[in-house]
Amino acid sequence: MKKGFLFAAIILLAASFTNSASAQVKIGYFDDQSVIALFPGIQEKLDTVLQSYAKDTLQDEYNYTLKSYQVKDSIYRKDSLELSKRPKALQLSTDELNQLKYKLINWQQYQQEMMQQKQESLLLPYRQKIAAALSEVVAENKYTMVLKAESLSPYAQPSIADNLTIRVAMKLKLALPKEVEEAFKAATGGAPAKAAAAPAKKG
Repeated sequence: MKKGFLFAAIILLAASFTNSASAQVKIGYFDDQSVIALFPGIQEKLDTVLQSYAKDTLQDEYNYTLKSYQVKDSIYRKDSLELSKRPKALQLSTDELNQLKYKLINWQQYQQEMMQQKQESLLLPYRQKIAAALSEVVAENKYTMVLKAESLSPYAQPSIADNLTIRVAMKLKLALPKEVEEAFKAATGGAPAKAAAAPAKKG
């Protein structure tokens, strides 16, 4: 009897501790890409700068690399007999040619990597603003954990009130779709309550 009572007491104590710990945990979810997309004209700016970068900077680099390969290859073929007498010089020339050849063969991949780096450098100032705003939102609303929105289970139905993407966008004064803003304000008590219907007059 005493063992049963003790076991029940332990379960109640554990449940009480779990509930207390859970009450201290506040989880929000966030998607920085969605916030970035809300900055006015950002996609047009990215497209313009990246197109110019690909057309001018990268195309010039490709032309230079191709020309360098052609010149060095011509010299290599012309002086191959002489170079064969100097192993170190031969190895150096061979390595230079192979490096240029590899870059040309894999140019598409190289171009994609450079474009990605350029895009990230353009987005860095926006990401810094977003990170600062997110830190303020987390502190102001006492969130203890922030999850990436993409990591949520498709079966999860988190409250829109914990959507930090919306909170950060509002902090940065970015325009949100009207229906999203209204739903968020309604969930957080920010929307004005609907007026109650007037009681019917007694005849």
